[in-house]
Amino acid sequence: MLLVGGLIVILTFVLIVKKYEARLVLFLAGLLMCLIGGLPGDVMKAFTKAMVNNTLVPTICTVMGFSYVMRLTTCDQHLVQSISGILKRGRAILVPISFFLTWWISLAIPSASGCSAAVGSILIPTLIAAGVHPAMAAATVLAGTWGSAISPGNAHNPFVADLAGTDMMTVIINETPASVIASIACVVVMTAYAVLRKEGATEERRLAYLKEIGEEGVKEESFHVRPLLAIVPLFLLILGSKQVGLLPEISVPLSMLIGVALGFLVTLQDAQEICRKFFEGMGNAYADVIGLIVCASVFTTGMTAIGLTGALTELMEGSQAAAAAAGTFGPFFIAVISGSGDAAAFAFNGAITPFAEQFGLSIMDLGSLAQIAGAMGRSMSPIAGAAIICAGLAKVNPIEVSKRNALPCLASAIVLMLLL
Repeated sequence: MLLVGGLIVILTFVLIVKKYEARLVLFLAGLLMCLIGGLPGDVMKAFTKAMVNNTLVPTICTVMGFSYVMRLTTCDQHLVQSISGILKRGRAILVPISFFLTWWISLAIPSASGCSAAVGSILIPTLIAAGVHPAMAAATVLAGTWGSAISPGNAHNPFVADLAGTDMMTVIINETPASVIASIACVVVMTAYAVLRKEGATEERRLAYLKEIGEEGVKEESFHVRPLLAIVPLFLLILGSKQVGLLPEISVPLSMLIGVALGFLVTLQDAQEICRKFFEGMGNAYADVIGLIVCASVFTTGMTAIGLTGALTELMEGSQAAAAAAGTFGPFFIAVISGSGDAAAFAFNGAITPFAEQFGLSIMDLGSLAQIAGAMGRSMSPIAGAAIICAGLAKVNPIEVSKRNALPCLASAIVLMLLL
């Protein structure tokens, strides 16, 4: 049974890597393992329990609804435009400052593809115009998108909080110091690469670019910038968290609803269209994110039914290094190959992370490690949606972008593993 279970798990991730529908693959694999394990009734128990999870469903759905409203009202673009002027102040630090700007903006725009489109459309042409190599400009923005892993809008953080029996802000505050240090490691390696390969801003490349597009260069869109609107809900969550306590405790859904109301008041967009977009976002969140969590729950139930979870737990029991390595490089490399670390991270966190204390780790640390490593792997995948967007904006091959992000993302994953 263990051998058959192992083969099913390997085949599952092979199919996910080959771009088969992840929800279908995870559900069928879990169903098959439950049937082999003699517990077919557990399939629907796991399925229906995950469908109505009263912690995850409201949080993830309202966050996605809020992000749709921010896109409709162009508040995400206001946030990006408000900081783009910083890039013109120092050519020597363009690569590291662009990485950090993207990294922090991704907290407010947690979708990697959405962040790449919003930030990349401004930063990538700006970097190229300043003389940065186009592939390096795209790689800088793409690498910065993994900052969304510590965003309240990331679906994995409430999932890990639910496993650990705590609130989401506790998980985020716990993982933030390690993530910040890992981001520094990432940008140090990336900057060193740019310097050694002479792909940073150069006067020759800047002049060549100006000659190509004409002396007027890149014209900025002129509109009144409202940078705070997109990040107000994040500040509300932080100030109203148990750890800070400057405001009465504010839930994620309430914070997102306040953000939607602010979006309407500041932009005076059609209230009906805002309402439609909010619920469209909620519906898509349920279909895409909650649907994946539901099927991952069936998959992990199947692993338990066939005895695989118990065997893996015994194998890693007492070995902190083995559990940390599995939690880091499993989701990391699957994300590199498939372009998404979500399926691998949800499956790992559902099956292995609840037993973290048996390996000498906390549930929060191991769960955070797996999901952030998946985001890092996605940031160096040439087939990720964000990579294709960045490469398209820079007019380069996604493989060239991936090559430049390989060492920085791998270095940050190793640092994160050592810290968590």
